[in-house]
Amino acid sequence: MNSEMDVKQLKEEWKANGVKYCLGAYVDIHGIPKGKFVPIDHLDHMVKGSELYTGYALDGLGQSPNDDEIASVPDLNSAIQLPWQPEVMWMAADNTLHGEPYEINTRVALKKVLAEAEEMGFGFNLGIECELFVLKEEADGSLSVPDPDDKLIKPCYDVSGFMNRFTWLDKMATTINDLGWDLYSFDHEDANGQFEFDFQYSDALTMCDRFTFFRYMAKHYAKEEGLLATFMPKPYADKTGNGAHFNMSLFDKETGENVFKCDPKDDPRGLGLTELGYQFIAGVIKHGPALCAVFSPTVNSYKRLVRQGDMKTFSWAPVFNSFGSNNRTNSIRVPMGGGRFESRNADGSVNPYLAAALVLAAGLQGIREKLDPGHAQEDNLYELSEEERMARGIEFLPQNLLEAVEAFEADPFVEEVLGKELRDEFITYKKREWREYHETISAWEIKRYSHLF
Repeated sequence: MNSEMDVKQLKEEWKANGVKYCLGAYVDIHGIPKGKFVPIDHLDHMVKGSELYTGYALDGLGQSPNDDEIASVPDLNSAIQLPWQPEVMWMAADNTLHGEPYEINTRVALKKVLAEAEEMGFGFNLGIECELFVLKEEADGSLSVPDPDDKLIKPCYDVSGFMNRFTWLDKMATTINDLGWDLYSFDHEDANGQFEFDFQYSDALTMCDRFTFFRYMAKHYAKEEGLLATFMPKPYADKTGNGAHFNMSLFDKETGENVFKCDPKDDPRGLGLTELGYQFIAGVIKHGPALCAVFSPTVNSYKRLVRQGDMKTFSWAPVFNSFGSNNRTNSIRVPMGGGRFESRNADGSVNPYLAAALVLAAGLQGIREKLDPGHAQEDNLYELSEEERMARGIEFLPQNLLEAVEAFEADPFVEEVLGKELRDEFITYKKREWREYHETISAWEIKRYSHLF
């Protein structure tokens, strides 16, 4: 829908529904929405790229103060009328420069890889599991669980903890279904104050748009209640963290058929995946360390990617670059029934467009090169000795942000997919983030060292 007649008709429909302003929301390198608002009478200009931005004012858009402005062009197919502010129409957007797609933009990068998949005859389906905490921010900046009764050691699936946050949960669930996303499950998650929403998978671009909006919506509804919704990977050392597990499959562009799915009886490995599915997984494993930088893109991410840490039980988070069946100690899990696989090291701070672009490209490379992922790992990998791990050839994922960014920087595949400019922007910002963290004196250091020495 991009002809002048289509836009004019759409404008009149939106006006009739009470829309007064339009927002074309693109994202920065972190996946955070940015954009300008225009009165609806200027929608036709906006669609043609009238809204210009100084890229130097934002993180990761690769511009200097002397560069020409980039434009934001909304995707009309992604439009959402804000349920809590119906005067505003939200649209995902792409950046352009001089009328051409601006390649230092992660949504543009994803669309480029999706086009490559289409040339191979494939579409990419993606489901993202949305985990988050709903907390109270205290006057001193600390975060507390607002429900005083939500204090079980194992609160996962707790009905009382769920019902005590019902007002917020109901707003979220109702809006998800009103938007047509088909919520099929939501629950109290494994930590106090933590919840998960699972809605139907879709094509990858649509899912990334939805995940971006979901984070914005969750924060808004929590703020209405004086609370903070946070997707921070690990707010508490002694509780599980926020994952954003990527569930992935390819489909045939002509028939719509899932090309990963087969009867487990027809799969020699018994997981219900076709050879294409295993080849895709092998590509993801091949580039696992580099991919970890975009799946887990913050300093805090690596407080989540631990076997146990300061917790009373295992963390559920992956630390190994490995795959298996319904085994959550692998970074890649093939759930019961097969037909898809799950990358478990993606967390709530992920830029979904950037991660989806790279993981799809890695999988497509696995298919083109007919790679083999090796044997599925079915044991509790947390309990393997170092000798057993090394004998099986199981490698660790990066253990901090710097290791991950160095792996990202060292893998030529990343530049092939993203181009040098976008690759370099990510490296620049993430190395800066690591440096700023490393140069900060923490409360733990003060407590440990101030009286010791």
